[in-house]
Amino acid sequence: MSQPTPGARPVTPPPGAPAPELVVATVRGHAGKLIWSALLLIVVAGAVGYLLGNLPAPFEDWMLLAAAGALVLLGVVLPYLVWLSRTYTITTRRVIARRGLLARTRTELSHARGYTIATRRGILQRMRGTGTLTLSDGVEGQLVLRDVPGPGLVGEVLADHVEMNQILAHRDSQGFSFGAASAVAP
Repeated sequence: MSQPTPGARPVTPPPGAPAPELVVATVRGHAGKLIWSALLLIVVAGAVGYLLGNLPAPFEDWMLLAAAGALVLLGVVLPYLVWLSRTYTITTRRVIARRGLLARTRTELSHARGYTIATRRGILQRMRGTGTLTLSDGVEGQLVLRDVPGPGLVGEVLADHVEMNQILAHRDSQGFSFGAASAVAP
């Protein structure tokens, strides 16, 4: 992470001008849960390689291949698609959580409203370098970001964006006009 230069301020839009929404980061939960899928794929491939052509009399090779295909579909492909379908996007204005394969669910939480950030890290999460962030605004409920890599850094980024958005919202609500304040009559 780069350190800010001394005296440098973040670039902010002029008062009253809309700030563009930029994507800061898009993350997924840690893929550690897919280790069981990878092991299942290895076991199924080894079993099919060993048993193909060596099955007892009442069984045929197509039965073995059909069972292996069903196991791979349910135990490897489906968990991978579920993992792939859950994303967390952090922008300069909000946090967006998307999940779902067939029916998509999208939850948003605005930085300008402000929210608390709680971090929880279990033993396995600490070993993997992940954590669960719970964002709560106290009104609409909670947004839970599960198994986020680098939860400390993500939490800091979220806190910075909340602070910046609240400052900009306050500044714009006050209606500051910098041109009138600098024109002082002698």
